[in-house]
Amino acid sequence: IGHPEIFPLVFTTKTQEIFNCRVNEDVTEENCFKLIKKEDIIQDLKTRAAISDFHPVKKVVLEYPGEELLVVFDAKFQYGQNFYLVASEEAKENLLKPPETAEEKEEEKEEENREETPEVHPYTPPVHKPWVSLGSEKEVEEESVKDTVRKIKYMISRVRRKFGAPITFTDKNASRVKDSYVECTSYQDKNFSIKMLEKDVGVQMVPKVREASTQTKWTYPKNTATQYFPRQLSNEEKEEHLSSEKLKDFLTSVRLRMEIALQQNEIMNAFFDDWKALAEDESSSGGKPDVYLKAYQSFTDLRYLKDRTISCICWHPTIYGIIAVSARKRLSHEEQVNLSDTSLLQQSVILFWSFFVPLHPQLILECPEDVYCFQFSPRDPNIIVGGCINGQVVLWDISQHEEKLQNAKPVADEITMTAVNMVNAPILNILYTEPSLVRYCAVSSIQYCHKKTVTDIHWLPDYFEDNRMGATFENREEIRMQLVTCSPDCSILFWDVPATKLPERSSSEKVNKDEIFSMPPDVPDTFKHVDLCWKPLIKINLRESDTNTEYSPVRISLKELHYHYKTSEKLQSLNTLEVSARDRLYTEMSTPSSKNLKALQNIFTDFFVGTEDGEIVYSDWLMEIDSDSAKPVSQKRTQKYTIHTETINTLQRSPFFKDIILSVGGRNFAIWKEGVTNGPILQSSCSAGRNTAGCWSLTRPGVFYIGRDDGNIDIWDLLKKTYEPSHLQNVSKSVITFISPWISSSKQHFLAVSDDLGALHVLEICETLSHPSGNEHANILDYFEREIKYLKHREQEFQ
Repeated sequence: IGHPEIFPLVFTTKTQEIFNCRVNEDVTEENCFKLIKKEDIIQDLKTRAAISDFHPVKKVVLEYPGEELLVVFDAKFQYGQNFYLVASEEAKENLLKPPETAEEKEEEKEEENREETPEVHPYTPPVHKPWVSLGSEKEVEEESVKDTVRKIKYMISRVRRKFGAPITFTDKNASRVKDSYVECTSYQDKNFSIKMLEKDVGVQMVPKVREASTQTKWTYPKNTATQYFPRQLSNEEKEEHLSSEKLKDFLTSVRLRMEIALQQNEIMNAFFDDWKALAEDESSSGGKPDVYLKAYQSFTDLRYLKDRTISCICWHPTIYGIIAVSARKRLSHEEQVNLSDTSLLQQSVILFWSFFVPLHPQLILECPEDVYCFQFSPRDPNIIVGGCINGQVVLWDISQHEEKLQNAKPVADEITMTAVNMVNAPILNILYTEPSLVRYCAVSSIQYCHKKTVTDIHWLPDYFEDNRMGATFENREEIRMQLVTCSPDCSILFWDVPATKLPERSSSEKVNKDEIFSMPPDVPDTFKHVDLCWKPLIKINLRESDTNTEYSPVRISLKELHYHYKTSEKLQSLNTLEVSARDRLYTEMSTPSSKNLKALQNIFTDFFVGTEDGEIVYSDWLMEIDSDSAKPVSQKRTQKYTIHTETINTLQRSPFFKDIILSVGGRNFAIWKEGVTNGPILQSSCSAGRNTAGCWSLTRPGVFYIGRDDGNIDIWDLLKKTYEPSHLQNVSKSVITFISPWISSSKQHFLAVSDDLGALHVLEICETLSHPSGNEHANILDYFEREIKYLKHREQEFQ
C-alpha cells in the first residue's frame, strides 16, 4: 500500500487493558495515538510469547532504535486491522506533528491580520421604493370570482310576547280547513338544465417542506452475558403481585382487546395453506392444458358384461389392438354362496376385443368360475393362465385362433356398400358371425388349490425354476414354465406348468389309458394330462413365527418378474449347471431331482405382499429345514408395515427402478424402496375418496396413475408436484376397477381403464405424459435418494 513503515496489528481486549489503549476509552477516532515503551512490549513478548499480539512484529520491535513506539487506533480499518504500529522515528514525528503547508501558513497570517484590524461595516437603512405595475393586476382581476346573481334575502320575525310560549299540537280533519290539501306534482326545473360554460381557473399548490435527519449510532461490540435460567418469584412476591391494584387495572384494560383477538381467531382459518394459494392455476392461463387423456375407444357387451364388473385387463403382447378383459359378478360373497341353482349364474368368460371391430368381441374364453386375474405367458403368448374366485387355476391355449386375431378388420373395409349389394343385405349378417368360444385346457385340483379367490397371479422368468424348498435352479429343458399365485387364505402357491408339447416316447414305452382324459373334440390337448390333477409345487403360509399371526395376501410383487415377450432372448449366460441327459415326461406334476443341479446365484427370493387388511409384508420364499421341528421354515424374518387402512388393490414395481414399488389401498398410496426398512419413502395424505386402482407409466419414471371410486383418475407427476396430483380427469361415473398401460408405437401410447359398470375405456396418452425429459430418470432417482436420506435422518432424531 506504499507505507512499509506501517504494520497492521490486532489488539485483543487483554492487550488493550495491558497497554492502556482501550477503544473508546483510552483511544478514540479523534485522539488515536498511543506511545508504548519498547521495554513493556519486550516484557509482554517474554511473558505471553506467541500469544502476544506483538509476536508478528517481534523482529521490528527489537530492531527499533527509539525507546517508545507509536501505536495508532485505526477506527476506519484503513490498513485492515483495528491498530497499526509505526516502525520509524520519522513517520512517528510526521504523524504526531504533521508539517504545515504553505497555504495553511498564509491562512494563519491572514487570520492574524484580521484579528489585528477588524473591519467595521456601517448600518444602512432600507430605502422605500415606489411600486411599479407590470400588468399583473389585470390577470388577477380576470381570474377573480365575482357574484353576478342577485342574492335573495329573507327576514323572519315574531312577536316579542310569543317568545318562549309553550306549543300545543292538536288533530284536525283536513276537510274542515280550506285549501288544507295541496297536491305536489312533479315539474321540470330549468335550473338543472342550464349548461355551464367551461371556466379557466388557476390553482397554485405550495408543497410543505420539512427538514429531518437521521444518523445511526455506531457502537462497538462488547462482551455481554446472557441469563439462561428463569428467575422465580417467592410465594410472598407472587401474592403481592396478584393482589396489587396495578395488575387488576391492567387486566381490566386489556380484557376487551383480548376478547376481540379470540373472536378473530375463531373467524379466521388458522390452517389456511398459503403455499397452495400461491400455486399457479392452470385454468387461469386460458386454453386447454397440455396434460390430458384423450378418449380413443370404448367397449362393452350387454350379454356377457351386464351387471358385472371388470376385474382384470391384459393387452395382447404381440398383436396390435387386441385387449382382453375378465369379468366377475357384483355380488357379495354371501350372495354367491346362497345361490342354490348355479345354472342361473351368468356364464364366466374372458373377452378379447379389437380396435378394428368394437361392436362385438373377437374371442371368448370359457371359464369354470368367474376369473379375478389372468396373464399371458411370457414364453408363448397363446398360453393364458387365470385365477378363479373358487381358488382354482385355469389354463387356455388360443394358438388355433391366433390368425383370426391378427386378421381382425372392420366389415366396412371388406365390403363397399353400394346400391347393388344393398339388395343382398341379409348376406351382411353372415359376416357378423358369433365369436369363437374357447374352452379351457386344464384346471387345477380343487383339493390342493387355494381355499379362497385367487387375487393375483404372475409368471416366473423362463430361465430358472424352483423346487419344493424354494431353491432356484436353471431351467434345464428350457420348456418348463412356472407361476406364482396368492389368495386371502394366507397362502402363496408356486405352480409348475407342464410342457406344451410332449416329448416323443420310444416304442417300448406304452401310454396308460388312465393318463388320457376324455376331452371335447374342439379343445386342444395341450394340458389334458394334468386336468383336474394339477397340484402346486410350493406352498407358503404367510404368518409371523413369534405371534403366529396369519396374513391374507391379495397382491404380490417379486423382483425377478420383469420379462420380455420374445422367445429368442434367453439368458444363456446362466448355463452353469450340470444338465442331466435323461429325458423327463411331464405326464404328472412332480418335483425334479436337484441332486445334479447347482443353485443359481444372485437370484432375489424376497417379495412384497399386500394384505386384505391394508398391511405391506416383506418376506422371503426360500425355505430351510428347522432342526427342532424338521419342517421347512422361512430363513428371513417377516417385516410388516401398516400404512393403508383398507385392502391393497395395487402393488406394482416401477418399470425403470426394479427396487421401487407402488402400493395403493384405501384413501392413500405409498412408494417403497426395497432394502429400506424405515417405511415408505413417499406417502400421500388421505384423500376424500377411496383409491381403487393404480399403475406406473411405461415411458416416464416420475409419472403414475391412480383410479378413484368417483370415476376420476389422478395423474401424478413427481417432477412437478409431490403433495397433490398434477392433473385430474374424469373417465366414468362409476368406480375405477383396473388400469393397464400399453405402448403401441413411439408416438402412440394407450391407457386401458375399466369401471364397475362393465365398460372398458381406452384412452390415448398425450405427448407430455408419454415423452420423458432429458434428465428425468436422473432427477427422479435423485429425488428418491433424498427422501431415503431424510427418512434415515428422521429416524435417528427420534432415537
